[in-house]
Amino acid sequence: MAVCARLCGVGPSRGCRRRQQRRGPAETAAADSEPDTDPEEERIEAGAAALCGAGGGRGAGPSSPPRCSLLELPPELLVEIFASLPGTDLPSLAQVCSKFRRILHTDTIWRRRCREEYGVCENLRKLEITGVSCRDVYAKLLHRYRHILGLWQPDIGPYGGLLNVVVDGLFIIGWMYLPPHDPHVDDPMRFKPLFRIHLMERKSATVECMYGHRGPHNGHIQIVKKDEFSTKCNQTDHHRMSGGRQEEFRTWLREEWGRTLEDIFHEHMQELILMKFIYTSQYDNCLTYRRIYLPPSHPDDLIRPGLFKGTYGSHGLEIVMLSFHGKRARGTKITGDPNIPAGQQTVEIDLRYRIQLPDVESLRDFNELSRIVLEVREQVRQEQQQEGGPEDAEGVGQQSPQPCAEPPAEQAKGPGDGGAAAAAESPAQSGQGQPFVLPVGVSSRNEDYPRTCRMCFYGTGLIAGHGFTSPERTPGVFVLFDEDRFGFIWLELKSFSLYSRVQAAFRNADAPSPQAFEEMLKNIQSLTS
Repeated sequence: MAVCARLCGVGPSRGCRRRQQRRGPAETAAADSEPDTDPEEERIEAGAAALCGAGGGRGAGPSSPPRCSLLELPPELLVEIFASLPGTDLPSLAQVCSKFRRILHTDTIWRRRCREEYGVCENLRKLEITGVSCRDVYAKLLHRYRHILGLWQPDIGPYGGLLNVVVDGLFIIGWMYLPPHDPHVDDPMRFKPLFRIHLMERKSATVECMYGHRGPHNGHIQIVKKDEFSTKCNQTDHHRMSGGRQEEFRTWLREEWGRTLEDIFHEHMQELILMKFIYTSQYDNCLTYRRIYLPPSHPDDLIRPGLFKGTYGSHGLEIVMLSFHGKRARGTKITGDPNIPAGQQTVEIDLRYRIQLPDVESLRDFNELSRIVLEVREQVRQEQQQEGGPEDAEGVGQQSPQPCAEPPAEQAKGPGDGGAAAAAESPAQSGQGQPFVLPVGVSSRNEDYPRTCRMCFYGTGLIAGHGFTSPERTPGVFVLFDEDRFGFIWLELKSFSLYSRVQAAFRNADAPSPQAFEEMLKNIQSLTS
C-alpha cells in the first residue's frame, strides 16, 4: 500500500485515492478509522512527500498542505526518475496509469538501462535506422537471454570446455575459450565464437550458429532449467568442408594444436589427438552447458584463486580451476582428457604440510626429493589414523591437529615446527625466493619454467588409466612460483606440470554464495565420476 501511496500521491497509506473512489461510504469510513501505525509506510510516504516538495518542514503545523502526486511532475523529470530504476521494475510501473505507460516508451530510459545493466556502450541511436528501439533490445534480447550470461562447461564427455557468454555490442556471443598451443603455457588464451544472438532488423531475437568456416547460419537455444541450457545447429551442412573429413581434420589440427600430424612424432600422442577429433566433432555444436562459477577469494588465501592453464603431457594444455578450502587447495579440471576427465580434482594441496626443499644440487637428485615427500606422506597417514578415519583426507569434515605446520598466512612468515615439513628459516620463507630446479629424470613439456620458487607444500595428484579406470591419488609437491604461476611434481609419473593464470576478466561469473560454489564443484565432478 505504501508503493501505491508513493505513486498515486495520496496522503495516509490507509488506501489509495482510486481505491477509495470505488468504495462505498461505509467501507471508506471503516478504512479511515483504521490506525496508521506502520513506521515503514510512514517513512516511505514522508520520502515521497519530500520528493514532490510537499509537506511541512521543521515549522510545519498540524494542517500541512496536501501532498502532490508523482503524476503532477513534468515528464522530463519522470524520465530521469524511471531511468534510474532497474529495468525489471519498469513493466510493473507501466501498469500504474496511462501517463507512466507513455513515458516508459521513451528510448532514453531503456538506453540507460542497457548501458548500466549490461554494459552496452554502442551508439544505440543507430538502431533507429532499422526500426528497432532500445526497449526492444532490452526486453527481447538482453533481458530475455540474461540467464545464459556467464561461464559454462559444455558436456563433451571427458573433454569438457570453457564457454563465456557475454554481451558484445548489440550481440550476445558465446565464446569458447581454448588454451594456447602446447606447450606455451604463458601465452594468452585463444577463443572462437560458437553462437550469437542479435536483434537488428526483426522484432524477435535471432540465434545463429557460428561453428564451421562458412559463416553464421540458423541455430537454436533452449534454456533447459536453472543453470543449464542447450544449443542446436539447424544447418549442420555448414560445418562440412569440400575436402571431406580429411580436410576438416587437418583444419581442426592446425587450430587445436598449431601444427600438422606429420609434426607430431609421438605415436601415442597422435592417437590421442585423432580420438579427440572424432569424439568432439560428432556433436556438431549441439551441446548442453552447465553453469560454473569462479572460486571465491579470502584474505588468507595463499594466492588469488581462479583459472589456470596447465601442461598435461601428451594430452596438451588443459584448464584448471584453483580454489581454497580452509587448510587445503584444490585444482579442478574444467577441460579434461580420457584419463582424468573434466570435473575431477586433478591435484589437492595440504597447506598444513609445508615442504622445505634441499639445496639445488641435492634437489637434482630425484631420490632425495622422493624421500622428503614420502616422509611427509607417512606423517599424514599416521595423523589420519589417530583421527579415526579417511574423511579428513578428502578435504571435508573435521580439521585435524597441526603439529608441524601453521596456517598459510603465518607460514609465509616463518618455518613450521618439526619433521620433514619444517627447517630453519630460508630465503623462500623470508619472502626472497629459493632457487628451484627439476630433479634429473623428471620430464616437463615446458622447459622454460621459473628457476625461483616462493614455497612448496605436500599434495596429491589424481592419476588413472584410459577411461578413468583405477583412479588413485599419488603423492607430489606443489610448487608456488609467484602470484600467477605454480607447478606440481608427480612423483609416481616422474612428471612436472606447469600452470599459468588465465588473464581474463569474466563478468557474471561470481558465485552467489560459498555454498553455491561448493555445490557447483560437486555437480561437475558427479557427471564424470
